[in-house]
Amino acid sequence: MTYCVGIETDEGLVFAADTRTNASLDDVRVHRKLHVFEYPGERVFVVMSAGNLATTQLVVSRLRRDAEDPSAPRSLRTFRHLFEVAEYVGEVLVASQVQAGGDGQHNGVSTQATLILGGQIAGERPGLYLVYPLGNCIAASPETPYLQIGESKYGKPILDRILRPETALEDAARCALVSLDSTIRSNLSVGMPIDLALVRAGDLRVSQQMRLEGDMPLYSEIHETWSRKLENAVRTLPRFPWEPALPESGAPAASALPPLPPRRGPARQDPGDQSAQQQ
Repeated sequence: MTYCVGIETDEGLVFAADTRTNASLDDVRVHRKLHVFEYPGERVFVVMSAGNLATTQLVVSRLRRDAEDPSAPRSLRTFRHLFEVAEYVGEVLVASQVQAGGDGQHNGVSTQATLILGGQIAGERPGLYLVYPLGNCIAASPETPYLQIGESKYGKPILDRILRPETALEDAARCALVSLDSTIRSNLSVGMPIDLALVRAGDLRVSQQMRLEGDMPLYSEIHETWSRKLENAVRTLPRFPWEPALPESGAPAASALPPLPPRRGPARQDPGDQSAQQQ
């Protein structure tokens, strides 16, 4: 499985994706799911993928082939509007699924894939689209300024609570990392490392990009700080009638609040649950 999230704010776009493609206990594989198509000063696109790995790799290869061919009648470089690019990417996705398995299934394995496409073309605002296996797409909106693919449920709460169009780009990036961290915590099929990319409005290039490993100080600090702050928040919630009241300052007294039980790790999964063909 996988988990990818794209965020659109007034300041630009955030993209974050895990890299695990197989979750068998003795066969953990890593593949990039965040792909950059950058033409500085002209346009920039980021594509994130979930689904059949053969299909998504074929989609990315076809997009790069067309973009690098000056004689190609249609490519990432020929369209004037981002919604036209989204339609084109949807057509490439459908054609790739047909080649991979015909009707979306091949020997019992799904060949379908779902994509998040985001970027900016000179003269337009940045935009973000979710491209479905059927080739149709929807855009992010001010009411829901993010899009998810893959194992979306575990990382959704922080996005709903925090993200607004006016959210600062770096704060949106931190939300994306916490969303990934929460999902990794709860689901074995999503794992490190995490790829992160930021596209600031008007830059027409990837403004910042990095890969976060589990042992990196930055990621470790985000992980530990978020866990510690959540525990402290639980301790400062309103008391039940039978509990002693919190001190006036609002800080819990150490003697009045017993430590929280240790956190449980993700449940083990059947090694056969995840196919190496799924991204």
